[in-house]
Amino acid sequence: MICRRGRSPAALEDDDLLGEILLRLPPMPSSLPRASIVCKRWQGLVTDHGFLRRFHAHHREPPLLGAFLHHPGDKLKFTPILPAPDRIPPPYLDKGARLLSCRHGRFLIIHREHVDVFVCDHTTSSQHRLLIPPEFKGRYINGAVLCASRERGHVHRDCHSTPFKVVLLLVHAKNGRPLTSVYSSETDTWADLISTDVQYHGCFDDYFSTLVGNVLYWSFKYVMKAILWFDLERQILDVLEGPPHMYHSGNHQIIQVEDGAVGLAMMSHHYNNIQMWQRNVNCHGVSTWMLWKTIEMHNILGIPPQVDGQKTWLKFILGYVEDTDGIFLYMNGSVYMVELEDMQSRKLCQARNTITYCHSFRSFYAPGDSSFLVLIL
Repeated sequence: MICRRGRSPAALEDDDLLGEILLRLPPMPSSLPRASIVCKRWQGLVTDHGFLRRFHAHHREPPLLGAFLHHPGDKLKFTPILPAPDRIPPPYLDKGARLLSCRHGRFLIIHREHVDVFVCDHTTSSQHRLLIPPEFKGRYINGAVLCASRERGHVHRDCHSTPFKVVLLLVHAKNGRPLTSVYSSETDTWADLISTDVQYHGCFDDYFSTLVGNVLYWSFKYVMKAILWFDLERQILDVLEGPPHMYHSGNHQIIQVEDGAVGLAMMSHHYNNIQMWQRNVNCHGVSTWMLWKTIEMHNILGIPPQVDGQKTWLKFILGYVEDTDGIFLYMNGSVYMVELEDMQSRKLCQARNTITYCHSFRSFYAPGDSSFLVLIL
């Protein structure tokens, strides 16, 4: 008697195997939408929420889709940086919207009346409207949004299904005392106000926060050598002194350096190099700043030679990319993203007007996304 083996299904007829194959598509905006138009079966696979979660977990690092550029006069513009077919359309930006923070796949937007803020999620197309505490209404405030997941082993990349926190910050106009409050999506409430006795009559409107460990940092504007920090775990708000020669011109940026320590990237006085400082704290709690490294502008790959040596006012540090340890530079009418580890740069765009700050936007792009998120109402 002859035993015939059963016919094994072809690879593309096995949903589990096909899912494993599609899981390995590059995480670019065009990958899954293209796969979804092959047939209804493929469309069902790549739009399944379980598959999308595995797709995000497999790639871990969402692609850099573009950057928000802020021009004088509160004009915000999104610049896509990928070539076709991965170039995403720019969002509709309400004229009165101001971007406060962009982290862990979410945006924090404040409306011109300063009575509420919005937490926006591009991937899920969701918006959470939060009425701000009365102490912050009508004032020029700063803020931050961040993932609040307590899941063991959680990696902050695209945290769309996790709880989040919002931190609002201002400096009281009368007494100069910094003031903060934290919102939790888990309790849907704002915590008690937290303040510090340190007084500083400055502002930080052009600075995004930098998250290092569990501490948020902001630089003061027009205040020499002042850095405001807020410890999320201990709920402590305070001000620390920056490194020597920290100029108040805005040409510095808080970064993370070796061993997770807080650092500061600062354009030198002659604008021909970038100094990187590291803050060390000894066993007695005494902190000191040490010059960690110096990057000569002419050693950064991708920076045109003619840019080095241009007039000093043409060079500005615009922002920091927390995920990849890079900074944005505005030089000679162009915006560059410089990777601090390997000193390579990438030109993002040409800018006709002066730019005051820049913030990167990283996200996965799901099938069915025909347009970018509408930022504010």
